[in-house]
Amino acid sequence: MPELRKDPIIGRWVIVATERAKKPDQLIAPAQQEFPQEKVCPFCEGHESSTPPEIYAVRPKHTTANTAGWELRVIPSLTPLLKIEGNLERRGRGLYDIMNGIGAHEVVIETNQHIANMADLKEEQIAKILTCYIERIIDLEKDHRFKYVLVFKNYGWSAGGGKVRHTRSQIIATPVNPKRVKEELVGARRYYENHERCIYCDLIEQELASQDRVILDIDGFIAIVPFASRFPFEVWILPKKHSPDFVALDSGVRLELAKVIKKVLSKLKKGLNDPVYNYVLHTAPFRREKAGYWKSVDYDYHWHIEIIPRLTRVAGFEWGTGFYICPVTPEDSAKFLREVNEA
Repeated sequence: MPELRKDPIIGRWVIVATERAKKPDQLIAPAQQEFPQEKVCPFCEGHESSTPPEIYAVRPKHTTANTAGWELRVIPSLTPLLKIEGNLERRGRGLYDIMNGIGAHEVVIETNQHIANMADLKEEQIAKILTCYIERIIDLEKDHRFKYVLVFKNYGWSAGGGKVRHTRSQIIATPVNPKRVKEELVGARRYYENHERCIYCDLIEQELASQDRVILDIDGFIAIVPFASRFPFEVWILPKKHSPDFVALDSGVRLELAKVIKKVLSKLKKGLNDPVYNYVLHTAPFRREKAGYWKSVDYDYHWHIEIIPRLTRVAGFEWGTGFYICPVTPEDSAKFLREVNEA
């Protein structure tokens, strides 16, 4: 019998297709599509002239911007989804709302070495990437045209990662709150109004008690396969201590989070044959001065990272209904990943 599961935060339903369920090891990713090697990788050290000028970099003080010697760089996207120049000019056209495509679109080149998967970076380097995210979000918040900053990664061609196999992530600042984040904010606020507790904190407490979907519990962080997973081997990483804002992550614990991220990505790489994946960071929106605007977000929201291996395709039923079909139970996915020795 298939099982319907309801996401407790946003109310989305998921079908766990137990009658046509697959064992976790039957969902091993096919080999990634190979492309002819680039003669020159524009993201490698020594090729700084192949990219736009850097916005931010981790480099020794004696080195000059846009030259070799860096450990991490942030550059504007060559094909930005939103552009930073101009005014919003929000306006109506009959019942339609329009505004100019104002925002920021940046690319985080995560290492000067030609490495494809973040899983293969050292924990210390991943911690520097997390610090970069924090510092860029703080800087972008100064622009009052922006309401939200989304950090995400596309690894692999079919996940939107492009043909150049050099690990990188992206940062996009938007003048509106994204729908997916707003759904979480509304669901979290509703739960808080009824229970006076953060739903994510309650979720963490329940998952730790049952252990059925826990992959890792290290220091101040937990990695789980969510109860109503949209996709097989979907993983959430959350801080166990309540925090709505990723930028509040103390420098002393960034290495702990880096360790969890590396372990999870390494388990996916080894256990599932290096699958393509996306990850997204959901953090609280900027709190601008506006009456009644996310007034309880400090108490009811909880930042988290969602990692989504791309092992199945979304088809007509999903697009038509908003349901997702997951062919592996979250409990089986978690058990499989727990048992993968990532070393």
